[in-house]
Amino acid sequence: MPRPPCPLPDDLGRQFSAARAVGQGITRRRLRAKDLSSPFYGVRRYVDTESGEGDDTEYGPLSIDRQQRARVLRDAHAYAEVMPAGSFFCGRTAAVLHGAAIDHPGDLEVGVVSPGRAPRARGIRGRRIAEHLVSVRTHEGLRLASPASTWAMLCTELSVRELVALGDAMARIPRDDFGRQHPELALATLTQLHAAADAGPRPPGTGRLRAAIQKVRVGSSSPLETEYRLDAATGGLPEPELDVEIRSSNGRLLGISEVVYREFRLIVEIEGDHHRTSRSQWNRDIEKYQAYAEAGWEVVRLTSTHIRGSRPTGISIVRKALLRRGWDGAPK
Repeated sequence: MPRPPCPLPDDLGRQFSAARAVGQGITRRRLRAKDLSSPFYGVRRYVDTESGEGDDTEYGPLSIDRQQRARVLRDAHAYAEVMPAGSFFCGRTAAVLHGAAIDHPGDLEVGVVSPGRAPRARGIRGRRIAEHLVSVRTHEGLRLASPASTWAMLCTELSVRELVALGDAMARIPRDDFGRQHPELALATLTQLHAAADAGPRPPGTGRLRAAIQKVRVGSSSPLETEYRLDAATGGLPEPELDVEIRSSNGRLLGISEVVYREFRLIVEIEGDHHRTSRSQWNRDIEKYQAYAEAGWEVVRLTSTHIRGSRPTGISIVRKALLRRGWDGAPK
């Protein structure tokens, strides 16, 4: 029976550069053992680390996004062990690392400021970027293109609709568990997104970028909400308020809702699958909707099928509710 590989020093961590290991006296032969893989040239990691992102037992888009980000984050930290000085993660890689719900192709996108030489290696897509088109920040120990410049950089491969959804995600103001807003935690401000869109000459896609920035709003908490808002505008519905605190006549907070037509006392709740699968969320929703009804609000509940289905009916449902609540049919 073959002998198991000898243990490695704990301070190397689960993934490390071969050079660092050799510097601690680890032999090249030990680095070729079957308990280690080489995700990038000059990097080693334990094989069992590669399945770590699959431990999430939930299902649905939220779980898929979390698992994808865990994989990209793990790979980015691995490549950071051998990353050339001055380089940074950009494009879809930076967007995922910032927390955006966007597909990632697998290879890490790594940028350098022009005229630097973009890295070329297995698993890496190198990019050379003009200095005026990117700013860099450190996030979770990694050098990334800033959220605003990441958003603008993706204009060459995203549609206007996708750019609006990503811009909404960048500009969203997070709330804590008590419902309090924290503007300081937003990834980017509208001012920063506008500045990135107007940064100057860039590859084709500037037209889409400038069209998208006019439609980005603060308050959408998911791509599904952005899609509803864009479709509602196309369908001629009045523009709603987003991420609104609904209060009783004496000021008591009844709930926070994503899409609100205040003039018509109409609330649109766009529900992801967690509203159905989480018992606590389900109970909170029932209590909130009861409080809304007692305060004179009507609630329209939509799911992804109403918005993305083969025959979406969400806009029609909301239009009928608005007309029932006194809307004259003219956008406001």
